[in-house]
Amino acid sequence: MSDPLRSELLDVALEAARKAGELLHGSRPADLGVAATKSSSIDVVTEMDIAAEKLITGLLAERRPHDGVLGEEGASTEGTTGVRWIVDPLDGTVNYLYNLPSWAVSIAAQVDGETVVGVVASPPRGEVHQAVLGGGALRNGRPVSCRPSPPLHQALVGTGFSYTRDRRVVQGRIVAELLPRVRDIRRSGSAALDLCDVAGGRLDGYYERGTQPWDHAAGDLVAREAGALTGGRPGSPLGPDLAVAASPGVFAELQPLLDELGAWRD
Repeated sequence: MSDPLRSELLDVALEAARKAGELLHGSRPADLGVAATKSSSIDVVTEMDIAAEKLITGLLAERRPHDGVLGEEGASTEGTTGVRWIVDPLDGTVNYLYNLPSWAVSIAAQVDGETVVGVVASPPRGEVHQAVLGGGALRNGRPVSCRPSPPLHQALVGTGFSYTRDRRVVQGRIVAELLPRVRDIRRSGSAALDLCDVAGGRLDGYYERGTQPWDHAAGDLVAREAGALTGGRPGSPLGPDLAVAASPGVFAELQPLLDELGAWRD
């Protein structure tokens, strides 16, 4: 990938994330309600998810009309350039519905299937994380890196839960078995922010089953460019079966433990 293309994709991602973040942060209705549901009655979509995705896809169509797009709320076009945008217009929708601050806009650009640009913008935090493949990770323009690895029993680990009952039962069992073996566990409600928090040293590790490309594409690149390791089951890339990200020493202990506990299955 040429440097001009890399710079262009980053500029477009930053612009789209900024504008969508401004819409979400500045135009949230006081009476915001649920517009639709997805995997269950508590897995919700609001009118603002839909509006933010429409804004982002409209801007992408203007700036990069021949690229492909995959969005959480239904946007899907193939494209002809080898570039595909992976868009989560509002990661942390339930937090947003309840007016909690842990939500973000997540936008990644892939070239021939490889993620080369990632942007995660969180207006409530006043933060923008960004990364370019091979170029390191930044938060508000300053380099970030993951924490030095503590032993697993001193590691602060983030996770997330499904909105389907049967999977939540299994995830609760995994947490119960993992909790005595780590410092503590956090649940923010946004996979994109959890990955960025690993990147910036606010978490030592993170894992979750059931994330989709729009949840993790941008944050995964940010974490890796900050020096973290990411993956799924041992020998597999991060994906819907299992997402694991951590500083290298924590990753070496956490990933096989999660595999042993069966965190990858329902």
